[in-house]
Formats: sequence, C-alpha cells, structure tokens
Amino acid sequence: MKKNHNISGDLLKEDTWRLFRIMAEFVEGFEVLSQVGRAVSIFGSSRLKPDNKYYKLAEETAYYLAKEGYAVITGSGPGIMEAANKGARRAKGHSIGLNIDIPLEQKANPYVDTLLDFRYFFVRKVMFVKYAKAFVIMPGGYGTLDEFTEALNLIQTRRIPKFPVVIFGKEYWKGMLDWLKSTVLENGSISRQDLDIFKVTDSPKEVARIIKDFYKRR
Repeated sequence: MKKNHNISGDLLKEDTWRLFRIMAEFVEGFEVLSQVGRAVSIFGSSRLKPDNKYYKLAEETAYYLAKEGYAVITGSGPGIMEAANKGARRAKGHSIGLNIDIPLEQKANPYVDTLLDFRYFFVRKVMFVKYAKAFVIMPGGYGTLDEFTEALNLIQTRRIPKFPVVIFGKEYWKGMLDWLKSTVLENGSISRQDLDIFKVTDSPKEVARIIKDFYKRR
C-alpha cells in the first residue's frame, strides 16, 4: 500500500509540474504574439519540396498577405511552412513560427523572424487561432486537416467570431469538398450555411483580396 501511495504521489507531483509548464507556454505565447498586430496563419504540408507548385504558390500567397500588412504565422517547419515564411520575409513582413516538440524533431526554417517553441499541441493551436485574422489552408495532410476542421467547428459553434478561412488548391481539395456536399450535407450532418464558412481559390492574390474584403464589410 505504501508503494502504491508513493506512485500516486509521484504522478500527482508530475501532473502539477505539467500544469506549470502549460501555463508557462500560454504566458510566453500571449506576451510575444500580443505585440504582433494583424496576422494570418498559413497551414500546409511539411513534406512538399521547393520544386512543388504548391510550395511556390504558398510563397506568393504569403508575399501578398505581407504586402497588405499582415504578419504570417506558420508551424515553422519545412515545406509549405517554409514557403510561407519565405514569402513574408521577401515582402519585408513579419514572419512568425510556432514550433512543436515532436519525436521526429522539427527544426525551424531559416525564414522565421520570431520563433516560439511549444511542447503541447493544444497550447500551440490556441496561439494559431487567437492571434490570426484569417486561416489559409494550403495542401497538406492530417495536421492541416486538423487545423482546418477545428477552425470550422469553432466558427460553426460560435466559440470564436467568424473570420476568413480560405482553402487553397481546388484540384487538391476537390475530393474532400465533393464529399462534404454529397455525403455530409446530404445526410444532414451540416447545414448549407456551414459550407459558407470557408472560401476556395487557386490565386495567391485572391487570398489577400478575400481577407481584405471580409474586413472591409466589417
């Protein structure tokens, strides 16, 4: 019994220290990102190489957003994230990276101006949403889908005010978009209005225009 008591005490102590680490990540994130001003979070695959067309389009998208005065926030890694930070840097905008500590070590790309490191995914996700005026969803995998669907859910349930969510790549996302309409909508799992939460485009300039027009109407 004494041994079990010691184990329980050790677990409680570990959980208590974990809370302090979580609080520290929130505090640092709030302090740094609250100084950023207007920003757009850009998500996409870490696996796409510089010769991929979406890498180049992500760079252009970030370039035009930075020219409009937006800081660009990414996950700080390679692929689409690197491209977006590179585009922001090229436009002389503020390039921000929110790095995550994962078993497959992710190093920040060289185009990040302000870097924050996170141990906890959920803290990092709060930062992406709290300090962004818009989300841009470039071609990506599970992580990108996670950020996209969470943003839709938060807006749908009115946990956050509506803001622009722009999907980039009609061809890439066609299967998912068709499925949302033909299966999810048809079965009544979402409403037709829920499909209006996001816009779809293939143009870097149009991404900037969609976001700009949204806030003009506000």
